[in-house]
Amino acid sequence: MSGAARGDATTVAVLGIGRMGGALAGRLAACGLDVVLYNRSPEPARALAASIGARVAATPAEAVAGSAVAISMVSDDAAVHDLFEGPTGALAGLDSRTVAVDMSTVLPGTIQGLEAAVRATGAGILDAPVSGSVAFAAAGGLTIMVGGSPADVERARPVLDKLGQRVIHLGPLGAGATMKLAVNTVIYGLNQSLSEALVLAERAGLDRATAYDVIRSSAAGAPFVEYKRAAFIEPDSTPTAFALALAEKDLGLILELAAAVGTEMPQAKTNLELVRRAGSGDPGRDIASIAAYLRDSRSVGGSE
Repeated sequence: MSGAARGDATTVAVLGIGRMGGALAGRLAACGLDVVLYNRSPEPARALAASIGARVAATPAEAVAGSAVAISMVSDDAAVHDLFEGPTGALAGLDSRTVAVDMSTVLPGTIQGLEAAVRATGAGILDAPVSGSVAFAAAGGLTIMVGGSPADVERARPVLDKLGQRVIHLGPLGAGATMKLAVNTVIYGLNQSLSEALVLAERAGLDRATAYDVIRSSAAGAPFVEYKRAAFIEPDSTPTAFALALAEKDLGLILELAAAVGTEMPQAKTNLELVRRAGSGDPGRDIASIAAYLRDSRSVGGSE
């Protein structure tokens, strides 16, 4: 590990340095915390560490050792298991000093399945996925949905409060993951509806940017509509913020949870089908590219 701890500053490990994980780490470093980074591919962690004054660990176990809070933000359920398990996984470095906080978008059963092993180390455990953009993360403006024991929430709250404008304790472990999938159900429905409405307005002769701004200022306006403007208006020049591949993964989880609790979700099924079709050529495109897919189709409904 390079560098030295910042005196008496609280140490926070951040495991998974993607777009959101990197923004979380940057925010915590800017707040004066001692940040330790781990990423499966080490180069992004080294580059980020150099820019924010963080340290880099070679393994998850090394990253979490001695931290007050260990935040994990990875792509899927398998990645969460890989991060925690194995001889150099986070479980090997946790002890009673640490609360493990998984912020990934995964099934509630994934974090629940790790609880016994985490508690056997003496550490606390929370699931705390977030809602909001990378810019919200950098500004500490996220909504954080937390599941776990009240005692563990209070231990982690000084760190969570630096990341979230709202930190909402929803119930026992897994409640945060459940709420995140519910929130994302609305997000993907909104993304689909916004795409259809925008293409409808364009094909009827309205200017794309003007139509978007009317939607943004209407009753349908939401933070998502606000911060996705560039992706919808200038899709070819706006970097991907959230890929279709991740949307497909999330919608699959939503429908898996729905099946487990016995609820029908016809719109989510439709959204998953269209996400798959739109991403068949390039799953790395942003979810706003649903509009481009519809625009290139021969009908607003996407018939080929």
